[in-house]
Amino acid sequence: SGTSKLQIQLTDNPYNATEVNVEILQVKVNFRGDSTGWIDLETKDSIYNLLDLQNGVTTPLAQGNVPADTLKEIRFILGDSNSIKIGDEVFPMKVPSGSESGLKIKLNKKLNATLESLVIDFDAALSVIKTGNDKYVLKPVLKIK
Repeated sequence: SGTSKLQIQLTDNPYNATEVNVEILQVKVNFRGDSTGWIDLETKDSIYNLLDLQNGVTTPLAQGNVPADTLKEIRFILGDSNSIKIGDEVFPMKVPSGSESGLKIKLNKKLNATLESLVIDFDAALSVIKTGNDKYVLKPVLKIK
């Protein structure tokens, strides 16, 4: 029992674009594994260029004191300012349900009663889908490293 200080960090794998910008508004965690019990972490809400977070580079995203228990789920709530820049052109990216239900990562990680740090790999190469006519959709592939 007790509490754990949980830190969530963000990183990315290489991708062939100039920028892949994702607006992250809120990070939430859940220890129950159902629709109740969400805890909002103190989130650095901002637009993150995922391509700045490659080759081992991470950035602090959210933190908070949470139960020293088994973490079941992490949820990212995204804003509408998501874009991809290829060369000098910037294209908006739609994120299906990113601002409503958010992006979810299921896990089953027992947190220690000290500092826990999780690195989330937001894989731009697998997440960005060109749908034609210079339209892009972000279907995020998120992995815990």
